[in-house]
Amino acid sequence: MPELKRIMYVEDEPDIRAVAELALVSIGGFTVKMCESGAQALACVEAFNPDLILLDVMMPGMDGRETFRALRALPALRATPVVFMTAKAQPAEVEEYQRLGAVGVITKPFDPMALPDRVREVWQSSRQ
Repeated sequence: MPELKRIMYVEDEPDIRAVAELALVSIGGFTVKMCESGAQALACVEAFNPDLILLDVMMPGMDGRETFRALRALPALRATPVVFMTAKAQPAEVEEYQRLGAVGVITKPFDPMALPDRVREVWQSSRQ
């Protein structure tokens, strides 16, 4: 099984980006590319070539669902696991994200100390 090394996180809130980047890099040891919008993610995702994409649902402009669909339209990214990050994680919403093709949902606010392990858990379950 390939190892999880490169993560792209698409999040419009600067505070959340900062906390997540610190947790994923300093605690998790990942190489992380932070993007503040779906458009920015689409502009650099192929060059970064992430192993996993963390995607905020609620963003201005392109929301998480639209960004997810645009990512899936890129041939190189069709199989890249995507995890939605959201404060809205009611069962019907989680089912919708899974129907779209997400491999998991991580609820915000998240515990920064636990985020790297949670990301690894979702990654491993998506590889089985």
